[in-house]
Amino acid sequence: MAVGQVGEAEGAGTAESAAAAAVQYYPVAPGHRLNVRSGPGTNYAIVRTLPLGAQVPIFCQRPGTTVTGPYGTSNIWCNIAGGQYVSDTYVKTGSDGYVAPRCS
Repeated sequence: MAVGQVGEAEGAGTAESAAAAAVQYYPVAPGHRLNVRSGPGTNYAIVRTLPLGAQVPIFCQRPGTTVTGPYGTSNIWCNIAGGQYVSDTYVKTGSDGYVAPRCS
């Protein structure tokens, strides 16, 4: 529902707005152009590459390939858009664990 629209789905729109507001953006490690993959692992295809200085939303997280990056070694992968994942080891979340719900 667009901003300012009122109708039958008003309650659903409010819930969607609350969910969208809960999504936090996190910075990608400085000096890294991060590969975005189609699934939670290095065996998945690269769908795009994030530019230097990018920030990403984390909608959910799931286990996958273990990767070592600037922020340690982990098997946690972050879903940043539909069918798009990045290794948590390249995203400054401030935690060694999950910071978002597990992807279903």
